Amino acid sequence: MSTPLFFAIVFALACYVAAMALTLVRLVRGPSAQDRVLAMDLICTIALLVLMVLAIRYRSVMYFEAALLIALFGFVSSAAMAKFLLRGEVIE
Repeated sequence: MSTPLFFAIVFALACYVAAMALTLVRLVRGPSAQDRVLAMDLICTIALLVLMVLAIRYRSVMYFEAALLIALFGFVSSAAMAKFLLRGEVIE
């Protein structure tokens, strides 16, 4: 692996860690349930991005598959939480 790519990966992971820390603060302190749901969705997205960077770093296809699963479950859980907040029930 080339040196610039290594430093770019380390920088990207550091930025993602900082973003996740700030999002965790919003998750804990969020004044409303909508803020907390949005923070959970953003944490899911950041986790997906971290897996994609790790897939590039280790040149492994398994990370891409795990990122796909996280994206799928993140979308479904965000949609379920939004429906619960709007209607008070998930399954009709």
